[in-house]
Amino acid sequence: MTVSGKEELRTHVHRGALSRRVRSFFIELWHFFVTNLRASYFGAFLLSIFLMTEAVTVPFIGRYDLIFLAAVGFQICALVFRFERLREFAVIILFHMLATGMELFKTNPAIGSWTYPGLRGTFFALYTVPLFTGFLYSAIGSYISRAFVFLRLSYERFPAYPHLWVLAVLIYINFFTHHFFYDIRYLLFAYVLAIFWKTTVHFQVYRKERTMPFLSTVFLTALFVWIAENVGTFTHIWLYPSQLEEWHLVSFHKVGSWFLLLILSFALVSIIYRDKLRPRR
Repeated sequence: MTVSGKEELRTHVHRGALSRRVRSFFIELWHFFVTNLRASYFGAFLLSIFLMTEAVTVPFIGRYDLIFLAAVGFQICALVFRFERLREFAVIILFHMLATGMELFKTNPAIGSWTYPGLRGTFFALYTVPLFTGFLYSAIGSYISRAFVFLRLSYERFPAYPHLWVLAVLIYINFFTHHFFYDIRYLLFAYVLAIFWKTTVHFQVYRKERTMPFLSTVFLTALFVWIAENVGTFTHIWLYPSQLEEWHLVSFHKVGSWFLLLILSFALVSIIYRDKLRPRR
């Protein structure tokens, strides 16, 4: 074989290998997208109801009542058809209770962090809070729980378990106390950084197991929750005070709040998946 022939063969082999790597990358990316979509099916369902009720007025029932009944129906179907197990449902109920407590506080007129403009005439409501709101937080917990299964999550160098719960309790308390006392969120961010800096997430959606820093997964998830929150406010499900006159994007600073809430959510879900946090062998 001539020199030019060898060069041409090497070029052909190189292009073929590059083509396979590119194809493999996009196949893996597609599986990652589909797997995450499966894991977030409850949240995606709620967003679709938001968009539907913004475009179409359903007669004989209030918007918030329809969302509540749709969410309850979805959860019943998830249990009946075994998309969720009883222990996962129990964690969702716990999410609902904690979230409703925080919602009652945050929407109190004396606090006024956000409001629900369609509350008047709503049957399934408790004071200033439509009861479907607990499902919004439960959807986050449902995603994390499903991700453990669908993405085959496991963790390396996970910090001592009590650290996670100390952090979760402080985060939840600060959501209330920062209205009256010093806001310790930056100390909480520092605490998160200190204990999770070396933690790595292992996941698999196709053929190969992949890794990603734990903090990166939390930030990316918080970013997607922020995007979903913009859908919620755009469809006037809830509004922040600055959005009452004219809608605009939710402040990007809210990503930080969602980041901390995801740590709290992770702690709750870890109750049923603690074995996944043990050191890998």
